[in-house]
Amino acid sequence: MFLFLSKLLPLFIYPLGFATLMLIAALVTLWKRPRLSAVFIGLALMAILIPSNNWISSQLVRSLEWQNIPMTELPKADAIVILGGATRPQVAPRPWVDLTEEGDRIIYGVQLFRQGKASRLILSGGRIKWQANTGSESADMAAIAVTMGVPQSAILEDPTSLNTYENAVNVKKILQDQDIKRVLLVTSAMHMPRSIAIFKKQGIDAIPAPTDFLISQEELRTDQNTLQATVLNSLPDTNNMHRFTRALKEYIGLAIYRLRGWL
Repeated sequence: MFLFLSKLLPLFIYPLGFATLMLIAALVTLWKRPRLSAVFIGLALMAILIPSNNWISSQLVRSLEWQNIPMTELPKADAIVILGGATRPQVAPRPWVDLTEEGDRIIYGVQLFRQGKASRLILSGGRIKWQANTGSESADMAAIAVTMGVPQSAILEDPTSLNTYENAVNVKKILQDQDIKRVLLVTSAMHMPRSIAIFKKQGIDAIPAPTDFLISQEELRTDQNTLQATVLNSLPDTNNMHRFTRALKEYIGLAIYRLRGWL
């Protein structure tokens, strides 16, 4: 039930869901209380315009992504842990496993493996049955890793975890069983603050290895300099709203996980 509610309830807080609720409220109150209806319409408009602004969404994303940027070269570890959330299963008409935008996770994790940063990969991620009744994300990532040259013998899987907390709990069991002490933790940069906090709460010696950065230093420098950029950055854009929503999801996740004592 917690998993279902954690997916359902935030939808009404995210910009699109909140704007929809406000517009429904505006329709309900339009005839009898037009002034109140105007307030709801104004709130809906703000819920669309603010998150879809490039400067606002970029700064919110940056506040998460830049928290764990490695200041030096990543050290060697006993294993590389790669968190799921980066694949779509092989179901028709897909010819094979597909990578989502977060697919940098498995690619970067394999790159670190091939650089000799660790001798084992731990792939963590199940799949919610009422979303897709297929195999686990860990199996999808394993197939990709093997295709990229990682020996099957170097891969360990956690195929049952359905959220970041379960990622950490299940990976801890694998580490204890395999006598693994230190790991490099690979996930999206925006997801890293919550992930590394949960892993450390579990007593895991995890070093953040973020990837999938949406905001770069160059983008922050160049989007301020021209009139054209200023105009375009001020206009509503669905990509900006998507980035804002992802960042808001992480902040909500941090709050909920902290309330549950997982951080």
